[in-house]
This record gives sequence, structure tokens and C-alpha cells, in this order.
Amino acid sequence: SGGGGEAQGRSRRTEETRDDKGAMVRISVLNDALRNMVNAERKGKRQVLIRPSSKVVVKFLQQMLKNGYINEFVLVDDHRAGKIVVSLNGRLNKCGVISPRYDISHHEIESWVGRLLPSRLFGKIVLTTSSGIMDHEEARRRKVGGKVLGFFY
Repeated sequence: SGGGGEAQGRSRRTEETRDDKGAMVRISVLNDALRNMVNAERKGKRQVLIRPSSKVVVKFLQQMLKNGYINEFVLVDDHRAGKIVVSLNGRLNKCGVISPRYDISHHEIESWVGRLLPSRLFGKIVLTTSSGIMDHEEARRRKVGGKVLGFFY
């Protein structure tokens, strides 16, 4: 047992907490996945293994792929939660999850871009909307709002 953070049942490594049996349970799969990618990118790795997989993680990675921030990703089916192997290309500076998933209308997208991204010219905010998971520019074009999932630049 270590410092103050672990005494409350929190691990410093990933965002986890303990269930009633005392076992560790993962809070945010997307948060863990994005943090693993940023850390691997900062170390200069070419590939990173993300586990467990989820539909939201896959859709988020598709947005990153569409905008050229990653090269490719391969889903590995292990008959459990699944794994994803992502090949990095060095363009990713930072990505993160916005928690809680705030509701935003399409009028408020611009203010969120100013708050989260370093420049209006590059980077994307990923939203989950009634017409699927998309980046903020597509949401603005379609004039739909939704909930903020995260960002990358």
C-alpha cells in the first residue's frame, strides 16, 4: 500500500475503482484506450495494443483514421472484450476524454472548439449524436448537437 490516492480504492495507473467484492473495475474504457495511445506516441512507439475494445473506441479510432492521425487499426477477437492493435504515425499530440459527456447544441460547438483545441485550424472534437459518432465539423455541417466524447490533435 502506498500514498494517499490508493487508500480510497483508487489506482494511479488507470481510472479504476473497487466493486463490492474488492476487485478492480474499469471506469472508462475509452479513457484508458486514449491514454495508452498518447503514452505510446510520446515514447515514439509505432504500434500500441488497446484492451478491452468497445464500439465507442472503434468509432473514435475511425474518426482519427479519417483525419489521418493514425495509420490503421486491427481488431483482434479473443472471444472476450477484444483487443485493438493501432499503428501510429507520429501526428498525434494529445487526445482525451471529456467526462462527464456534456450536452452541446450545434450553436455551442464553436465555443467548445476554442476551449479544447489549440487552434481552430487543426484537431477535432468527437461528438456522439442522434446520427452517430462524428467530429465537430460534420456535426456543424449537419446542424446536429449531441454529447462530447473527447478530442484529439
